[in-house]
Amino acid sequence: MAVIIGIAGGTGSGKTTLTNQLKKQFSEKVSVVYHDNYYKRNDSLSLEERKKINYDSPAAFDTDMMVDDLIKLKSGETIFCPVYDYTIHNRTDETNPVEPADVIIVEGILVFQSRALRELMDIKIFVDTDADERIIRRILRDAGERGRSLDSIVNQYRTTVKPMHEKYVEPSKKYADIIVVDGGRNLVALDMISTKVEQLLNSNR
Repeated sequence: MAVIIGIAGGTGSGKTTLTNQLKKQFSEKVSVVYHDNYYKRNDSLSLEERKKINYDSPAAFDTDMMVDDLIKLKSGETIFCPVYDYTIHNRTDETNPVEPADVIIVEGILVFQSRALRELMDIKIFVDTDADERIIRRILRDAGERGRSLDSIVNQYRTTVKPMHEKYVEPSKKYADIIVVDGGRNLVALDMISTKVEQLLNSNR
């Protein structure tokens, strides 16, 4: 039986760094499913209309689809995860196969907000990082990797990212089993998580 790890936290908190560190620890035993790939399709909207969507709200995600996929993955089925393209603000027609694995990591800012998702998780980790550091990381990522202007990044942060963090992301911290300061750079926390995962894997064998 697979161990499902949920990793939540604000934008730029270090969730992906922690995910990558766990992938290194458990190598081929790990599959990762990102909540961001489950943004709803908005084919009927123009690009300008899609740019205005609040992507930090739970309503922007097809979480039911993600829950269904995780149930299949946990039962040993390969799933075909949707692919989201940030440059067009929409899902593409492509999918990525995700194979069953001993450890399944579910990552995203709002993965604890859904009760159905939480109930599938064996370990829930919230990555807690200073807000100033998070916005700096987001600016560098969105400008460098997603081709966005500084004005658009700051405007999005002020109008949706920060308000939704305060409304949904930060309150979801109460569901965490473990709160990790600064993600994958916290080697003590990483060792503790790895030990717990090994214990769960051994108990499932």
